[in-house]
Amino acid sequence: MKIGLLSDTHSFFPAEVYKHFNEVDEIWHAGDIGNTAVLDELKKFKPVRAVYGNIDGHELRAELKEIEIFEVENCKVLMVHIAGRPGRYQRNADLLIREHQPKLFICGHSHTLLVQMDKQLNTLWMNPGAAGTHGFHNVRTLLRFEINNGKIEQLEAIELGKRTELFPDNN
Repeated sequence: MKIGLLSDTHSFFPAEVYKHFNEVDEIWHAGDIGNTAVLDELKKFKPVRAVYGNIDGHELRAELKEIEIFEVENCKVLMVHIAGRPGRYQRNADLLIREHQPKLFICGHSHTLLVQMDKQLNTLWMNPGAAGTHGFHNVRTLLRFEINNGKIEQLEAIELGKRTELFPDNN
């Protein structure tokens, strides 16, 4: 299964999704979507799995969960918005990982793209960075990968360009 992963769109729909996620089977959004229009546009394009983030209002919270736990291609996935990172998880994220023991743990919030194996908890930790134009990140980013019979393969980090290229006054 091919997956397109993004986070922190903050009410901005990155049109590059059409190009970079054209071949994916599902799009996963790790929170801070911003508004229902972004989620609706993603859903028109591909099947979507998403969690709400700290900036998401009541409409998105009514439609989405704070925590998603699911299995794809024999790979258990845990997705939340705010979590910290390996070695410095927030307490609730650490407890969730220990309880559910996912092979893949996904979060957003930091606006920093990073993929790292957490050897202590035996999970692959992914944060796709931020695909939107609001925030302190310099470059808008996505992740694309495949899950094949429990294996995460063909991982690609995709840079969409500088955050300020689209809206120079958004510093």
